[in-house]
Amino acid sequence: MSTPNGGLITENNRQYYAGAQSFLSTANQTVFGPTTFDTNLVFGGYNPTNPDYATNNYKLYTAAPGQQVYTEYTDEYTVSGNTITIDGGLDLGTSVVVQLKSQTGGDYGNRDAYGNTVEENWGSYSYTKLNDVVSNFMVAYVGAGKLVSDVKRTDVVFFAKRAMQEFSYDTLKSVKSQELTIPPSLSIAMPQDYVNYVNMSWIDSSGIKHIIYPTTLTSNPTAIPLQDDNGIPVQDGTGENIQGTSITEQRWDTNGIGVINNQLEDGSPVWADVYGGGFGQGFAWQSGFYGIQPEVSQVNGWFTINERENTFSFSNDLVDRLIILEYISDGLAYDLDTRVPKMAEEAIYAYILHAIVSTRINQPEYLVQRLRQEKSAKLRNAKIRLSNIKLSEFVQVMRGKSKWIKS
Repeated sequence: MSTPNGGLITENNRQYYAGAQSFLSTANQTVFGPTTFDTNLVFGGYNPTNPDYATNNYKLYTAAPGQQVYTEYTDEYTVSGNTITIDGGLDLGTSVVVQLKSQTGGDYGNRDAYGNTVEENWGSYSYTKLNDVVSNFMVAYVGAGKLVSDVKRTDVVFFAKRAMQEFSYDTLKSVKSQELTIPPSLSIAMPQDYVNYVNMSWIDSSGIKHIIYPTTLTSNPTAIPLQDDNGIPVQDGTGENIQGTSITEQRWDTNGIGVINNQLEDGSPVWADVYGGGFGQGFAWQSGFYGIQPEVSQVNGWFTINERENTFSFSNDLVDRLIILEYISDGLAYDLDTRVPKMAEEAIYAYILHAIVSTRINQPEYLVQRLRQEKSAKLRNAKIRLSNIKLSEFVQVMRGKSKWIKS
């Protein structure tokens, strides 16, 4: 595929799908590049014995003139601005290949370019970087004869980040997921860019999700002060309360979870009243359920959010289970390299424009209100575009809605 002049696509098919770009050396050529990947080269070192070498997001291969046998190049070289400078140069006709790391290995040498750089680049055309959004706003909306005659770039960056945060909660595709295994400690740490959870599920041997529900059967205390014989918290030498270990959490981790789930260890049903309110509050008997509490009557296990440790804590029947944690990020984990869906780009421009004008003094109220209405309308359009509703899928779901339910 050849890229048309002035087009937005800078990668050819080989760069996009295989993550590879090649150069042919002239006599004693030392400079190769710059590469034209959508991904910038990350250079940690040229020597594989250097610990920083593992931070490279690519590997460099060469083949002798007229040969097709590629070997990894580990002699001295540097990388700056996606341009590779090789110390001493290469012979005439030497082939040089930059291979981005891939989950299945590189296409050159010993196929040892393992990573995920290539896969992260797939589908990138549907996004634009927040830094580019800021630059485009400065060009299109700021200047003489425009609504914003002058504004600092730092102000635009601030409002652009605020737009990303607000849109991430209910507009953008901000839901991320992690596949984890619950350890014997029954706790997993919150992801680094975690804002709120969406769903928690454990995965069975068939790969099917089973929803894990939050519970109010127990709780995680935010402080556990040690007490003296009179019940008064004890302080250390600095005057702060001495913290102990939660007995509540210990009891929850070692409880007979099967009884709470209305079954014995062998799976047979028992009388169980979780809340102690008498018959009708949570009882189960044989094959019938009488006035059972829906939030308790399930066998998928439970989780709580431990704000003291910033972890998710699970019931003990989920130990060693494979789970999927789906959570919301605010979209700013990677600063101005954050990806913005192109279908929401116009809504972000409208948000920034309204935010700038509405926070300035002596602005006509009709202008502020017009920009507010435009912001709301474009945000609504972005939600519709990103909702990804397909008519064929909607029809498939609705086909069963006219069925009679027989008792």
